[in-house]
Amino acid sequence: MSLRICILETDNLRPELVEQYQGYGRMFELLFARQPIAAELTVYNVVQGDYPPADEQFDAYLVTGSKADSFGTDPWIQTLKVYLLELYQRGEKLLGICFGHQLLALLLGGRTERAVQGWGVGIHHYQLAPARPWMTPAMDKLTLLISHQDQVTALPENATVLASSEFFPFAAYHINDQVLCFQGHPEFIHEFSRTLLDLRQ
Repeated sequence: MSLRICILETDNLRPELVEQYQGYGRMFELLFARQPIAAELTVYNVVQGDYPPADEQFDAYLVTGSKADSFGTDPWIQTLKVYLLELYQRGEKLLGICFGHQLLALLLGGRTERAVQGWGVGIHHYQLAPARPWMTPAMDKLTLLISHQDQVTALPENATVLASSEFFPFAAYHINDQVLCFQGHPEFIHEFSRTLLDLRQ
């Protein structure tokens, strides 16, 4: 039976990237297609006010990356925070990537701010905390592509660190078996990361 995953897309790609990559939702579809799990993904662009119908049921909700700041005051961010808090209080499973990682930390009692050390870009290596029973295979290091200038500087009280580095102490965390978040981008491929970096220079 397939996992039903709701992708809450929190950004629109730059026009130069749309033809080849379409969007963050599509990149996650390709990521899951490469994994040995059956997953059915449905994408909703929350920047445009697109949300699942109230009676739609999912096994998990994934919040993507975004060029926006998690501590920003855009109306769509405030709407998303209300929605995510309702999901959390209902006990729904939540995944956060980059912006999603930061927004969930902020929403659940942590702190997010501009990184004093500047942008993190390219390939980054993290040290994993002692393996949890659900980590298969067990690993002690994690390598991800990153692209962020904000970061979580304090975790929610009930969160546990999963991965860290000198550059970023809270690179991944979980809250019990309900919330799982990563600062890095598992959906990025090297070509996309390089193109994005070139466009930002």
